[in-house]
Amino acid sequence: MIKWEHSVFALPFALAGAMLAAGGWPAPRQLLWIVVAMVGARSAAMAFNRLADHSLDAANPRTAARALPAGRLTRSFVILFVAAASLLLVLAAWQLNRLAFYLSPLALAIVFFYSLTKRFTRWSHFFLGFALGAAPAAAWIAVQGALDPRILLLTAAVTCWVAGFDVLYACQDYDFDRQAGLHSIPRWFGISWSLRIARGLHAIMLLLLYGVVLAFGMGRLMVLGIVVVALLLAYEHSLVRPHDLRRLDAAFFTMNGVISLVFFCFVALDLTLLRR
Repeated sequence: MIKWEHSVFALPFALAGAMLAAGGWPAPRQLLWIVVAMVGARSAAMAFNRLADHSLDAANPRTAARALPAGRLTRSFVILFVAAASLLLVLAAWQLNRLAFYLSPLALAIVFFYSLTKRFTRWSHFFLGFALGAAPAAAWIAVQGALDPRILLLTAAVTCWVAGFDVLYACQDYDFDRQAGLHSIPRWFGISWSLRIARGLHAIMLLLLYGVVLAFGMGRLMVLGIVVVALLLAYEHSLVRPHDLRRLDAAFFTMNGVISLVFFCFVALDLTLLRR
């Protein structure tokens, strides 16, 4: 029901937010509970998405083999799983600091709400983007116990990045979304324009990442990291054509996982090597 490659996207950006907040590696205890919180939040979000989309997944040939519509899991089990993962997030937030604990229900509301948005808005991709983009800001709060507006640049960057690749991914369901009355950018603008929109969102992401460099006074190593991310995004987009979506899974899963990990590595190197 929940695959590792589905969950790897947000964690490196959360860790990057934590390192920016700490000016290096956060305390081991903070790092542990941030990871626990991310696992809880992402697991709860993915499982709730499977619950919300149960009937849609069963009707869509692309998703009919998922665990819930295929009968390998029951709805009762998934409901209990969502509750357990949600409690894990709340527990981790309580272990971090008071503000994180107070905001944990809001975090759950944000990640759950995304699953409902494609029923009424074509901009659902941005709700998903914000659900993952909130991770760096949440990690900042976990370390500092307060929010610095500068970290919102990274939240905005991740929002555009996730929205862009979700637009790409939604191209697979263009026909099904039209038949089922669901909303998405590909359904409303067509696949060719959707690929352009995704490229535009990723260009904005790169500009926002450079804004992070300026806001935090980071060095040339971080600028090099942005260049590497740009090259990886260019390769990702080269895998997809308006009339050839066969390699879309590779673009979505493999490349985006690599991008998030590469970005985190450059943040970590910049904050630990260049500031000694």
